[in-house]
Amino acid sequence: MADQGLKELYIDELKDLYSAENQLVKALPKLAKAASSEELRAGFEEHLEQTKGHVQRLEKIFEALGESPKGKKCKGMAGLVEEGAEVIDEDFEDSLMDAALIGAAQRVEHYEIAAYGTVCAFAEELGENEQASLLTETLEEEKETDEKLTKLAEEINPQANSASNQEDAGAKRKSRKVA
Repeated sequence: MADQGLKELYIDELKDLYSAENQLVKALPKLAKAASSEELRAGFEEHLEQTKGHVQRLEKIFEALGESPKGKKCKGMAGLVEEGAEVIDEDFEDSLMDAALIGAAQRVEHYEIAAYGTVCAFAEELGENEQASLLTETLEEEKETDEKLTKLAEEINPQANSASNQEDAGAKRKSRKVA
């Protein structure tokens, strides 16, 4: 791609995002299922519907460009999805699992915020104003999701900490009895 221009880079980045969003469509139901907090589960389900809309926006952009969205796998998102799957496989319980899921989800959101910020800038530079508008809409939704996750973390993290402290105290009492 060394001799290619900004438009080719833009299309390549869009293909990467298309792959990323499609990977999320498959991963979000698993995160929702693993959540114990109803609010967190609902948030994942809501973001799943939003993500399907992101895929549709990207398809609209590819149609306008006369390009196919297929042909590239987003390795960054694949790694983030794999990390999320590892979190689900941990034997965390309740609020501790929810805190871990929020961390995994926020890493995904930050990745997407960076990627959408980049393609928005490319679209604007290329004079693709309608595409820039669609991409900015998605970028704002990703930022809103990150903010919602932060608010949930402010509720869930203290619960996870309290539960962890109670488990630690219980373990210390048991070890004293044995000694």
